[in-house]
Amino acid sequence: MAVASVTGAGRGIGQAIAIALARAGFDLVLNDLSEEALAETAAAVVACGRRHALVAGDIGADAARIGDSMAGALGPLHCHVNNAGVPMRQRGDLLEGGADEFDHVMGINLRGTFLLTQAIARRMAGEAELPETARSIITVTSASAVLASPERGAYCISKAGASMMVKLFALRLAEHGIMCHEIRPGVIRTPMTAPVSARYDAMIADGLTPVARWGEGEDVARTVTSLATGALPFSTGDAFHVDGGLHLHRL
Repeated sequence: MAVASVTGAGRGIGQAIAIALARAGFDLVLNDLSEEALAETAAAVVACGRRHALVAGDIGADAARIGDSMAGALGPLHCHVNNAGVPMRQRGDLLEGGADEFDHVMGINLRGTFLLTQAIARRMAGEAELPETARSIITVTSASAVLASPERGAYCISKAGASMMVKLFALRLAEHGIMCHEIRPGVIRTPMTAPVSARYDAMIADGLTPVARWGEGEDVARTVTSLATGALPFSTGDAFHVDGGLHLHRL
């Protein structure tokens, strides 16, 4: 019986990923800041006829404990999805801003994600490999891992660091049959992007992306599900762009 875990599963992209994995036959270990935040996602998993477990907590403050708990909640993990992350609380001039904002963003998006992944990877690597069963760790970063936004410096740095993290774990875990993948979403319609929706509506209408629409959480979830079910068994350490072509250089 396949088991997957998802951080930041209470809403937005994380919720879409968890529901898609449940529909694909995975039992789900769900993380967010509180069990209350996970209630809607948990109900959707149950509606798919799958088991679930809740591991509440802030990965920025308690990553190793959360990782260990998620890895053992429903039995050995076949797939873990790093999705939890935060935007900058205040955008601004790259030459301004203090250490508190930098530490807040890096503490969750990079430090917490790394330490949680380390805990889960240690458990997965120590378990017997089943040749017929795909195993993976999938990390949702951002188009900002490679596209520079000077007004969001700490966020871009955190996502670029997470991108390198995926490559490092891909190299370390390949011998255990654990594939590591990165997904770089572009402009996705979520509660996080809702406050700037009018701005992005205008940018998309003006040609921001070759595929002229908002991305949806389900777009990211489809990609995760393909990787989690082993559709690309000879790929690891790769970045998959789910951004409507936002990353493409144009003349």
